[in-house]
Amino acid sequence: MEIKPDVQPASITSEDEAKRAVHKLREAIRLHNYRYYVVDDPIISDAEYDQLMAALLDLEARFPELASPDSPTQQVGGKPREELGTVEHPTPMLSLKSVQDENGLRDFNRSCRQKLNEKVIEYIAEPKYDGLAVELIYQRGRLVVASTRGDGQRGEDITANVKTVREVPLVLLGQEGEVIPERLVVRGEIFMRIAEFRELNERRARAGEPPFANPRNAAAGSVRQLDPNITAQRSLHIFLYEATHVEGREFETQWQVLETLPKWGLKVNKERLRICSGVEEAIQFHRELAQDRDHLEYEIDGSVFKVNRLAYQKQLGVRSRDPKWAVAFKFKPRQMTTRINAIEVQVGRTGVLTPVALLEPVQIGGVEVKRASLHNLSEIERKDIRIGDTVLVERAGDVIPYVVKPVMEQRNGSERQFTMPDKCPVCGSEVVLSDDRKTAVCTGLACDAQIRRRIEHFVSKGGMNVQGLGEKMVDKLAGAGLLKRLSSIFELNRDDLLSLDRMGAKSTDNLLREIEQSKQQTMARFLFALGIPLVGEHLARVLAENFATLPDLMQASREELQKINEIGPEVANSIVRFFADQKNRSVIAEMLAAGVQLSNPLYQAEYEPLPLQGVTFVFTGTLERWTRSEAKALVESLGGRAVSGVSRRTDYVVAGPGAGSKLQEAAKHGVAVMDEKQFAEFIDRYRKHL
Repeated sequence: MEIKPDVQPASITSEDEAKRAVHKLREAIRLHNYRYYVVDDPIISDAEYDQLMAALLDLEARFPELASPDSPTQQVGGKPREELGTVEHPTPMLSLKSVQDENGLRDFNRSCRQKLNEKVIEYIAEPKYDGLAVELIYQRGRLVVASTRGDGQRGEDITANVKTVREVPLVLLGQEGEVIPERLVVRGEIFMRIAEFRELNERRARAGEPPFANPRNAAAGSVRQLDPNITAQRSLHIFLYEATHVEGREFETQWQVLETLPKWGLKVNKERLRICSGVEEAIQFHRELAQDRDHLEYEIDGSVFKVNRLAYQKQLGVRSRDPKWAVAFKFKPRQMTTRINAIEVQVGRTGVLTPVALLEPVQIGGVEVKRASLHNLSEIERKDIRIGDTVLVERAGDVIPYVVKPVMEQRNGSERQFTMPDKCPVCGSEVVLSDDRKTAVCTGLACDAQIRRRIEHFVSKGGMNVQGLGEKMVDKLAGAGLLKRLSSIFELNRDDLLSLDRMGAKSTDNLLREIEQSKQQTMARFLFALGIPLVGEHLARVLAENFATLPDLMQASREELQKINEIGPEVANSIVRFFADQKNRSVIAEMLAAGVQLSNPLYQAEYEPLPLQGVTFVFTGTLERWTRSEAKALVESLGGRAVSGVSRRTDYVVAGPGAGSKLQEAAKHGVAVMDEKQFAEFIDRYRKHL
């Protein structure tokens, strides 16, 4: 097998040539998936892998008759479905009996010893993953069915979604001479790493969507999506831990199974597996795992112990619900009930107001919990959480504790409803609450709780574009008391800057020059820099196209704003409230008085569409002639839009070296792709409009 097949898609014109090239590319990509996901030992760079995938996508697009459901390109999504079907498991997918302490594990061991008439029994020890249990069925080496546990007899058909999980091979490999079985049924756990779970919740918060409660819910919700394309956007992983049917291959022990699965390209958690001789070694494994629990990158809630010899498993048999040869040893619970004494509202660095429950202190998982995030008003109302409620609180790993639900049976009528304040508790400015009640934002430009973040946004490339005034410098200036509001930037002087540690004359002069240059600014950039809630770069341009001057916009009514295409009542309300705030008007007046001058080349009294009006671009990979921000600004100056994600509404994808999954998305949606040279030629046609 070639590690990097020398395939040049553009030179291939016949179907026979394409067929050979596609075969080589698929074999190579499967090998590299195995090296990357299963054995964690890649042998090519990410850029080289992306080149192989791009070549395969190109050939499959040009020769659609070569498309195959088990091609690596199919691990990026599929058509949405109306509902998930059901699948009957070949053998029941049982749960595990649990024990709560070491004596319970000793009782289990004693029972196994007596039934097997053995003095010492060998166990396989592994973590009990807190994810979604799944079953995978391979026929002739190809994945044909994936399903959830369901009721143990039948589960949900999640085949299309599981195919998007990169760690699940669509076609098995035969590594180290291992023959691929005619039929293979394996089981495991799909999960989401804690860091990826947090990132997902942060993205959902920014989009005004409710957060997932914990990584398990996030993984389960992702796998059960009706649209596989949504699943493909989530970071999901899998560990396989059992083979219930292997046609044409015999094993003596569970350990042999776990050693063989990776040779077929199936991932096991080799770092956390152990053979334990007797129950005391098993107990020691559990103690060590409990100590390591909070340092793992994924959630677990205990240990699992299985009798190693498969003949012994068969001899011990099963009950109606669980096998007699395996047991789960659970960790101490991380859910407890306590009382909400009050609900406090915090103002974050972005101006978002977050309600936080102040709890009667309670020990959860060995940690005292006094506070728990309630996320947003919509969540509070959905769960009907009230001040004075007895509530169930969960702490999973080192994830911030949260309130699962109120205990309705404990209510006595003294509980009080929570209301989101209409004024910021820090600065007193107006609070804008979104229509779905998921996001509440302080509109104050001078709010102490968010001034540093507002300044970072204000001076960013998309805003005033002040080079040299990054996060560290903003923190240094704010820490020295030199930045108390946005207009403070234009009050900085040479003596102020030279008084700071490690600020020399050259860097001081450079920063002051950048600040001075930023005063000559376009109205669109200034509006974006202000950080008006719900107004991003695109809407800032829309506003500049429709209002000649800043005073015109500041005096605009909700009705005037809603006449503009793309501006609805929620955005209009946000803009009016922002400019109605006297503190905001004062900060803007201070900046204008300091010399900020706004031009507005986008406004045209008799509106004439710009040449790229309505044309959408996506940039991916490395650009050499421009930075990504410069290319984006170039497109927008001609009336176009630059967005981050590829969809069927995208017109062009501009791809530089190292372009990745966006090329796959472009091929899937039939979006035209151009390189940087072609993009430059395309833009040059419209230079006269700049």
